[in-house]
Amino acid sequence: QVQLVESGGGFVRPGGSLRLSCVASGFHIDRHHIGWFRQPPGKEREGVACASINGDSTHYPDSVKNRFIVSRDNTKNMMYLQMNSLESEDTGVYYCATFRQCGGTPYINDMEYWGKGATVIVSS
Repeated sequence: QVQLVESGGGFVRPGGSLRLSCVASGFHIDRHHIGWFRQPPGKEREGVACASINGDSTHYPDSVKNRFIVSRDNTKNMMYLQMNSLESEDTGVYYCATFRQCGGTPYINDMEYWGKGATVIVSS
């Protein structure tokens, strides 16, 4: 059974950092493009990061570029999202996911599997 479970969410002040983790089971992430998307309150889902299958490239939308870093540990079947310089606009539920492609800015319609999410609240 395919499962993705996020952890590491919580409250953080603007300008702070947070690291999200995700463990996958039921499949091996080394055969998938992986990444993250989020859903801010009252807004649509937005892809925020992806990493290609072979790790040759990562992509981010302008909203998080240079602040977020996606990584993976294929041995542990885990993926991560390091979030720096967080802003109130980053508040939302974050989901780890696999993507059908990772050739550019991640798109939510390219998602294959995803978890139940981890809440991130950026507030002073």
